[in-house]
Amino acid sequence: MSNYRVGYFVGSLAKGSINRKLARALVRLAPSDLIMTEIGFADLPLYSYDYDADFPPTARAYKETLAAQEAFVFVTPEYNRSIPGGLKNALDWGTRPWGQNAFARKPSGVIGTSPGAIGTALAQQSLRGVLAFCNSPMMNVMEAYIQFKPGLIADDGEVTNPDTEKFLKSWIDEFALFVERVYTALPRPT
Repeated sequence: MSNYRVGYFVGSLAKGSINRKLARALVRLAPSDLIMTEIGFADLPLYSYDYDADFPPTARAYKETLAAQEAFVFVTPEYNRSIPGGLKNALDWGTRPWGQNAFARKPSGVIGTSPGAIGTALAQQSLRGVLAFCNSPMMNVMEAYIQFKPGLIADDGEVTNPDTEKFLKSWIDEFALFVERVYTALPRPT
């Protein structure tokens, strides 16, 4: 397997987000072939096509960061049965201006956690619809809807439940294999 640059998004902007803890766990558990980098988007203004002719500096830097990635992992909470507005805004910036979609043909994986029993299932479905439009090949198996319990994942990403750790390790390993499979059929980004 080759090394792959994987940008990961934490859908919540909250510093104490349980999805941030989940993202840290995935980074800890990722095979060494995945070079994981968090993609920040908190400073992006709300997208408008008025910016298409001249992106602000934060958006230009953001697009450059996206262009440097070969795959993406989205770790998202569920807000009102969908993805957070900030994450949707980040996706919109990444696909604009028309014809400059930074997600096209780059593999993606979707995962999330919440205290609820369905563990972000509806948000993930909503995000998959957006990513399908963005022409991002998506890992559909294994699906992962993590019900978060206090202490499940420490702030540094250490998973305290062995079964959950094993599952998350399997998920990120499967993602690495998925990225490899996608790039046997599609050319890698240059």
